Order: sequence, then C-alpha cells, then structure tokens
Amino acid sequence: MKKILIIEDDISIAELEMDYLEINGFQVEIENNGAKGLVKAENEDYDLIILDLMLPNISGFEICKKIRAKKEVPIIIVSAKKEDVDKMRGLGLGADDYMTKPFSPTELIARVKAHIARYERLIDIDKVSNKDIIEIRGISIAKPSRKVYVNGKEVEFTSKEFDLLLLLISNPDRVFSKEELFERIWGLDAIGGIATVTVHIRKIREKIEFNPSDPEYIETIWGVGYRFGK
Repeated sequence: MKKILIIEDDISIAELEMDYLEINGFQVEIENNGAKGLVKAENEDYDLIILDLMLPNISGFEICKKIRAKKEVPIIIVSAKKEDVDKMRGLGLGADDYMTKPFSPTELIARVKAHIARYERLIDIDKVSNKDIIEIRGISIAKPSRKVYVNGKEVEFTSKEFDLLLLLISNPDRVFSKEELFERIWGLDAIGGIATVTVHIRKIREKIEFNPSDPEYIETIWGVGYRFGK
C-alpha cells in the first residue's frame, strides 16, 4: 500500500484529502504542524507528499526546498495562492505539481497516481546499467527505452529529436557543424538539408531549456554549429 504524507494546517481540507485517498487504497498520515511535517518527510519513507504553502511556523516553500535537498519523493503543492510567480517558485524549488485551491478531489487522486507511477518508472531506470544512462545537469537519457527526463519529469521526443539530443549529450563540449549533424542523424540522401537541423534544435530547446532563447544546454557556436555544454 502506497504511503502519503499530508502537511496541511487546515484540518477540514486535510481530512477531506485523506478520505478520498484512503477510499482509493492509499495509506495516509496528516501533520498539521509544518516543522513536524518536515521532520517526518525527511526521516520517514513516503511515496508522495501533499504540501500546503501557507503554514504558520514555516513556509511550504522552505519545506519543499529542504525535502528536495535530501530525497527524491513526489511533492504536490496545494495552495490558495493563484499567482504564476508562486507556481513558478514552487516548481523551481523541486515540487512536481502545483494545485490551486479549491480543486476537485478526483483530480487530486489522478495526479497522485500519475506522479507515483512516474517515480516508479524513474526507479526502474535507475536499475539499468550506468552505461545505458547519460545524465548531465538534470537531463537524463535512458538509451534502452529511448526516454528523456528533464529534472525528473519525462518529456516526449520524436525519434529524430531523441537521436540528435543523444548524439550531442554523448559528446559534451564537442562542437558539431550543422552539416555533420545532418549527415549523422538523417543521412546524406535525406530531404531537408541543414535547415532541418536548425528546426530540430529549436524544438529540443523548447523541451529541455528553462529559457529556449537563452539556452544553457545546447549552445550555438556562431558560424560553426552546436555543442552540448557540460
């Protein structure tokens, strides 16, 4: 049975969440004190944590940051704060999801199940031989399954996007010309030419870069081509 910790100072909300989770087969613990909830999260094993932001003695942001510094466990933030800046901050500190109150209990259940399933897939990937996994600065590629994870979240790639990213990340700091990338990924007889490379690089950046217009991973070497920075 999957075990979930709810850190929420509003008793009625916490109990409502617990009721729906238990109906769906989860074991649930509630902690109304943020500091005590942090201690539990850091020292006990849970399959997922549901975290309120507006706690009286310590902010949910701080709890999220401290949990993520010590362990990998799905964290869903639930909050009455609707501003995008709060959502971005929560996700930036390592939360896996952000739900704005009020929300549908059935949506909560769906998201809980989805995030637990995703983490289980990541655990399975960790069991694969290290030579089958490439990881640089939060980008992970599982070669056998052809899956890409960005900060722990799976991102869908087309076949050519995957091949192109794999080539670049397998050779960090090496500069590839557009012509060489096109030849190695598409083949000399393919249609599209080097413009195809540019389009695919743009699409990959949109999927892995925090700011695609100012890329941190795939760098443009003007007049030459591209490289994946370490």
